[in-house]
Amino acid sequence: MRVLKPPGRKIVVMLLLLLIAMAPVSARFVSRGPDRMNHVPRLVLWAWERPEDLRFINTDDTAVAFLADTIRLRAGDIAVRPRFQPLLVPDRAKLIAVTRIEADLRAALNQEQMARSVAAIATVASLPRVVAIQVDFDATASQRTFYHDLLVALRRRLGPDMPVSITALASWCLDDDWITGLPIDEAVPMLFRMGAGTGDVVTRIASGKNFRPALCQGSLGLASDERWTSLPTGRRIYLFHPQPWTRQAELALLWEMHAWH
Repeated sequence: MRVLKPPGRKIVVMLLLLLIAMAPVSARFVSRGPDRMNHVPRLVLWAWERPEDLRFINTDDTAVAFLADTIRLRAGDIAVRPRFQPLLVPDRAKLIAVTRIEADLRAALNQEQMARSVAAIATVASLPRVVAIQVDFDATASQRTFYHDLLVALRRRLGPDMPVSITALASWCLDDDWITGLPIDEAVPMLFRMGAGTGDVVTRIASGKNFRPALCQGSLGLASDERWTSLPTGRRIYLFHPQPWTRQAELALLWEMHAWH
């Protein structure tokens, strides 16, 4: 019996990028990504807090979003923890510096915490080969005013040219839209580890409906260990892998994504 093997990475990526580049025939899946993100590749691998060797990526079609630091807000204090784990990437790699924000329920969320948070994010934005920054903050309803004001201050600090991305809870991209109008370039719907809201998101995607905010319509955040039968095309894809990345893991996931479309 002949065993069919998945094609090589170049063929898989070409097929996937063709699907991403195709303007979907239905207006329901039209991407409205802002111009500042245009130079960011359409495939992005998340590199979280662990040793990662990503020297195998093709820098022409793949970027790396790496956890650069973690900000913890407690009462009236703030602690900034930089990345300690090594990250190896090709010399020509395009990097997105990710800042994770974690806030205690008793965090003051005052002006000092905001100013120091903005300064920390601006610092990682100046690292070599960083072409965009991403903020990862699962802000509760009571923390949204602080988050809004932080992003406004961050845009002012970074200037008009640096792309600003945020991760978005799936609910923010459905009926709980509070992000429209934020001074950012994209909000990445996190379609994994969604918990109670999974059914609503699956139903919406299966019915062919788009996310409500335009900011959520240009990208998707996916995980290698959670499967989808179909996904909208025309999006920048951010990929999370629970284990260290390898060339084989990337190829397997890209091949599966091709099947999703």
